[in-house]
Amino acid sequence: MPDRADAAGIAPPRARWGDRIAAALVWSGAACVAAVFLLLIGDLVWHGVGQLSWGFLTGSPERSGREGGILPILTSTLLILSVCLAVSVPLGVGTAVLLSEFTPRGGVTGRLIRRSLDVLAGVPSIVFGLFGNALFCHALGLGFSILSGGLTLSCMALPLIIRSTEEGLRAVPDDIRRGAAALGISRASSLAILLPAAAPGLSAGLVLGIGRALAETAALLFTSGYVDRMPSSLMDSGRALSIHIYDLSMNVAGGKANAYASALVLVSLLLAINLTVAQITRHLHRGGADA
Repeated sequence: MPDRADAAGIAPPRARWGDRIAAALVWSGAACVAAVFLLLIGDLVWHGVGQLSWGFLTGSPERSGREGGILPILTSTLLILSVCLAVSVPLGVGTAVLLSEFTPRGGVTGRLIRRSLDVLAGVPSIVFGLFGNALFCHALGLGFSILSGGLTLSCMALPLIIRSTEEGLRAVPDDIRRGAAALGISRASSLAILLPAAAPGLSAGLVLGIGRALAETAALLFTSGYVDRMPSSLMDSGRALSIHIYDLSMNVAGGKANAYASALVLVSLLLAINLTVAQITRHLHRGGADA
């Protein structure tokens, strides 16, 4: 028979202690993650903020990067990221819509594609680098270029964007789809309603894809190269910030100060992009809810 505490709707003492322990474990995990993040940022700020200046952001590398700035490296990084997003976002969102809205959920084709995407998401970046070098640099004749690097990174970001966007679309209640059908709205036209509602999933995949692209080193060594001059076109070789940080810290004596400063710029750029994506997502989600 239930005790009086259960009959009164009050959890017994043993259940309350279990809830407290679970809450303590959750908060401890969150505190550990926050502490690691703060230690990382603190270390970068402590060693790198002294090197930051307007001249560092607008100058060119000198003496193998020991002196000077990072403007050509920053430009190459943004160009590589732009190529990556220009290819992966439309293709990723379109594939996610196809899998979510126009492919039977229990179909063999859909399951095969999803399993393939899950496998691709876990493939090491060095494998993507070898693939990009063979396909884009040699087979398509693009050589070591920003275009090759961006296309290779788009292949890496696609699985993350597709799966996150698909899950976001699947999380949209079916009542919205049925309501749109009842109003005579076609399935293609209803995407104007579904995509804003799935904006959180899209933003999650976009942030993960951008983070992987900005932090990538191995794949870009085989595709975009490591020339530290200002690129004049997408067909020029370009050094990304991640490669610049690796080179300064591992191969250039006396380059760790500029490596820390470059790493601080990279993290700041990533945080700025994440905040921008989050703001756009909130705007789209609010607009979709108002509609």
